[in-house]
Amino acid sequence: MDIRRAARLLTVTLACVSASAIALPAALAAPGSQPHPHPSAPAAGPGAFAAAPYTADPAPAVRSRVEDNARKVLADHAGAAHRAAGDAFSVRNLVVDRDGSATVRFDRTYKGLPTYGGDVVVHLKKDGTYASLATGAQTSPTVSTEPELPASRAAKVSRAAFEGRVDSVSASHLAVRMQGSDAALVWETVVSGVRQDQTPSRLHVLVDARTGKVVRTSDEVDTFAARRTAGPAGTARATGSAPAQAGAAAAAATGRSIYSGQVSLDVSQSGSSYSMQDPVHGNGYTTNLNHATSGTGSVFTSSSGTFGNGTNSDPASAGVDAHYGAAKTFDYYKNVQGRNGIFGDGRGVPSRTHYGNAYVNAFWDGSQMTYGDGQGNSRPLVELDVAGHEMSHGVSGALTGWDETGETGGMNEGTSDIFGTMVEFYANNPVDTPDYTMGELININGDNRPLRYMYNPSLDGQSPNCWNSSNGSLDPHYSMGPLNHWFFLLAVGSGDHGYGNSPTCNSSTVAGIGNDKAAKIWYKALASYANSSENYHQARIDSLKAAADLYGAHCTEYNTVEAAWAAVSVTGADPVPGPGNCGGQPGSPTVTGPGNQNGTVGTAVSLQIQASDPGGKTLSYSATGLPAGLSINSSTGSITGTPTTAGTFSVTVTAKNTDNATGSASFTWTITGGGTPPQGCGNLPAWSATTAYAPGDQVSYNGHKWSSQWYSTGAEPGAPGSWAVWTDQGAC
Repeated sequence: MDIRRAARLLTVTLACVSASAIALPAALAAPGSQPHPHPSAPAAGPGAFAAAPYTADPAPAVRSRVEDNARKVLADHAGAAHRAAGDAFSVRNLVVDRDGSATVRFDRTYKGLPTYGGDVVVHLKKDGTYASLATGAQTSPTVSTEPELPASRAAKVSRAAFEGRVDSVSASHLAVRMQGSDAALVWETVVSGVRQDQTPSRLHVLVDARTGKVVRTSDEVDTFAARRTAGPAGTARATGSAPAQAGAAAAAATGRSIYSGQVSLDVSQSGSSYSMQDPVHGNGYTTNLNHATSGTGSVFTSSSGTFGNGTNSDPASAGVDAHYGAAKTFDYYKNVQGRNGIFGDGRGVPSRTHYGNAYVNAFWDGSQMTYGDGQGNSRPLVELDVAGHEMSHGVSGALTGWDETGETGGMNEGTSDIFGTMVEFYANNPVDTPDYTMGELININGDNRPLRYMYNPSLDGQSPNCWNSSNGSLDPHYSMGPLNHWFFLLAVGSGDHGYGNSPTCNSSTVAGIGNDKAAKIWYKALASYANSSENYHQARIDSLKAAADLYGAHCTEYNTVEAAWAAVSVTGADPVPGPGNCGGQPGSPTVTGPGNQNGTVGTAVSLQIQASDPGGKTLSYSATGLPAGLSINSSTGSITGTPTTAGTFSVTVTAKNTDNATGSASFTWTITGGGTPPQGCGNLPAWSATTAYAPGDQVSYNGHKWSSQWYSTGAEPGAPGSWAVWTDQGAC
């Protein structure tokens, strides 16, 4: 962050909040210089994002119909689903597109046992019939359910797989693990405890019920940074306070944060007491653990309606950042991705601050957010992109069931960086300005550098820019590198756009399509295509299919997705054979291209744009690149006016319906004329008079008399510098 950005930390005023000076304490001195965005960089704020053309929360009748159709498809295509006698399927989630096509994801059990890798994704056409079907593994779960290894032995093996202090070991239960073309009966045991760096853990250990070998471990707890090998232990235990207040009402409060300046908070009010419980965002609440490592903590309260003082000296300041981050994350998913909260059911999430003693991390444990206070308890990890990152683990986990294993782990962590960054762009906070670095304000490593760089992941010294076959062996906080890099190239493009230079692995040049389209493609890939064992090459296929769904196959968006993957060394066959239909999103308006246009300076034009909406919705029109002097009527789509400047102009006309879905058409408009009067006879083109002339005035030029006709806007007829058309009054 540079001096100008640091200065903005001193005084910030947001809507509905009075201005107030917030000093940046010396202990939280601004990290090193951050790049500034290029003028062509992606826009930020809620207005830069459109509502999703899909929903995970359709009307009950639609949900019931879609589920019924998907179950029928599953029954009719048992072979493709690798079904076996004893299989049962439950709906994990579904997505319905605007045109009525849908995706339903099923979890599988075999003879009552959970199956890992047994997920099935059914795709339906808009009439409810079969479109396609994909599975997490290419095998059936047909295995013997009689273990050769006793449960007690599996529990001991599982306990030995845990690194740290073990608090409890669950009873082992049988499950089936499906991977690739193999299936095996396993014992699953959950080992709960605390890692050496104070991170809590609920480690799921799968032990082969025949050989006794550990075949997979998966932790419910996802951290922002890679876990460290050691750290000081926390000693306190929080007793906690009930988050709910009887008779409390929604209220607006002022928050003075550490990293986001002064912000408006949604809180609850009971009498003269305000508490950080947010009824606007699903009753999520924010607590102070006061350096405990367990418990709920105490909900932050205020008697004045103001929380925090903008510095680390007041514990509520970090609470403000966490509460604000939870609300912005909720808003982004609801308003942009059509997801009602992290869990998809409207519930907010608890946020616990001040965890442990000098705990240099933050984590999501499947139900809540927890933030440490960083080195020396002086830099709480409550920055906005950290909040968005961690809560996005809840979203991707609910959608796909991903864990931290192999390349799937990299997908998991990279997805959280992607959507944490989108939350930052959505919030468009004037203090924590949007960028493509992670944790740039918290100085997590004490070197005044961000933790991660999406535009060039290798700058952290650990993450690869380009995929290779050993990628899955890395810690997922590093194996995410190619995914982060791919997303930046897709959204922004290669080269230097003001955020830092983004190279490509194949020396190609990639032009980005913008944050909103890039994020919608990736979210749709997760929601409609990704399986529980996702890897980079499958992610390429899934994102291309998502791009085809949203914007048409082999259109600009699709081609950019493919180019960005190639630019991080992930290549393969085309999963959606052409030719494509580039009409835009399903359910979007269609704009008929009028063809290239011609005109003359000084001659009025009128062009009616033709557009239609599949749902008959009302359209509004806009245009970019019009020649000077022309404008479009936002209600009718009529372009009128008189050109004032010669040249060739690239025009794009866009029609938007009441759902904010858009369609567009592009064409060129060539305007001739202008400049100084030419030699010769005939009507002279428009030129700028240097002397005041009135309409009808005559002037001799090249031996002929010429009559002026003033037509310009913005100046009175005959004023110096006005424009005129000169008509020849005599023959050569």
